[in-house]
Amino acid sequence: MPELPEVETVRRGLAPALVGARFSRVTLRRPDLRFPFPARFAQRLEGRAVTDLSRRAKYLTAGLDSGETLIMHLGMSGRFDVALPDGRNLSPGDFYLEGALETPKHDHVVMAMGNGATVTYNDVRRFGFMDLVPTERLSACRHFARMGIEPLDAGLTGEAVARLFRGKVTPLKAALLDQRLIAGLGNIYVCEALHRAGLHPEIPAGALAKPDGQPTPKARLLAKTIGQVLTEAVAAGGSTLRDYAHTDGSAGAFQHAFRVYDRVGQPCRTRGCGGRIARMVQSGRSTFYCADCQPAQVPGPIQRS
Repeated sequence: MPELPEVETVRRGLAPALVGARFSRVTLRRPDLRFPFPARFAQRLEGRAVTDLSRRAKYLTAGLDSGETLIMHLGMSGRFDVALPDGRNLSPGDFYLEGALETPKHDHVVMAMGNGATVTYNDVRRFGFMDLVPTERLSACRHFARMGIEPLDAGLTGEAVARLFRGKVTPLKAALLDQRLIAGLGNIYVCEALHRAGLHPEIPAGALAKPDGQPTPKARLLAKTIGQVLTEAVAAGGSTLRDYAHTDGSAGAFQHAFRVYDRVGQPCRTRGCGGRIARMVQSGRSTFYCADCQPAQVPGPIQRS
């Protein structure tokens, strides 16, 4: 599934074609994706202008001049293709090579824009979805009501980490993947951030808070490394893993900077560390780490909140 850096890459690729343009015609080639399309979905889009294109966690949100917001989620294999009349392709966000092949039967939504661009949503596995909600109720809608803080916002500090994790005996990696706490983090970048912070993925999340609720030094370091990893990944255009590439044929480059992810048995890239990358399974997901520089030690007693 595309993670936050990949979704941000898609947002930046779609913005030139969508922001400020009107939907001239919207064609639905099936009645549903993961969920049925909202009632009168195409009609509610047609004639409306896109006022802004934002990202919330792993979701794209397009504000409309009708007072509604179009919510888009890529699911496992969703991609957007942006074609211009002169043949150029503006989108850098084609994530799946299997979807990037000539598979028009998986082109489920076609949006003809007033500026001449055609935006096509292709989804082989159909785990993505689109929804329309009143903009004034966006933060309270079913998609976002229980969503945690944004990991790239200034609010993700050591103090925030301590507050969110205080008293929790949940393994640290699982807590970081809990979208109700921090929204948008995924398996790849959590593995990378934990390694940079020198934190074992299985230690209790509450170990990052002192008894008085203040952050430990490791909590501050983790908040910093999460921001660094995501910022670097966005700058690199995301990560290419197995079947991910951009619509223009290029690939995300952050996988070349991986320190642990998908590097089982390879030497740890931490200077001075002689360990090798190991793999374990947590909640059905692969976790990659270095036991030498991510020791399974709990920094201190956990005070249950």
